Amino acid sequence: MELREFFSEDAIRLELEGETKDDVLKELISLLALDDKSEGMLYKMLKRRENLGSTGIGRGIAIPHCRSLVVNKLRVAFGRKTSGLDFKAIDEKPVHFFFLIVAPPLEVSNQYLPVLGKIAQFSKEPDVPQRLLDLTQPAQFLQLLKEKGV
Repeated sequence: MELREFFSEDAIRLELEGETKDDVLKELISLLALDDKSEGMLYKMLKRRENLGSTGIGRGIAIPHCRSLVVNKLRVAFGRKTSGLDFKAIDEKPVHFFFLIVAPPLEVSNQYLPVLGKIAQFSKEPDVPQRLLDLTQPAQFLQLLKEKGV
């Protein structure tokens, strides 16, 4: 299993416009191209997950994630906010990079936790934050995943 298999260029936004945590969550959800009702339900689930504790893992990276009936297979999206955003990350620093993961409640392939783990592993690489900042096109994001072998 490789991370880049789950990402598509239309679910990658290199200039998020949201100015608040809520705005960014909604913008990430919009990348999944769901209907309005599903987007609303997913937003509530992600909000509930964030209220348990921020998914900001440090080094400018957050991985908002949840399980929801609004998807029938694992879905991911990536967004970047160059100026950064207070996401209540564990290191209390602004978050620039957002990896959204949504999985159905029951998935036969059981990819949710492995994908979460691979993103966390990828984000610990020393050069990753700078490389993510330097991206100019979604295809470069996919190329970086390929290069890192995740």
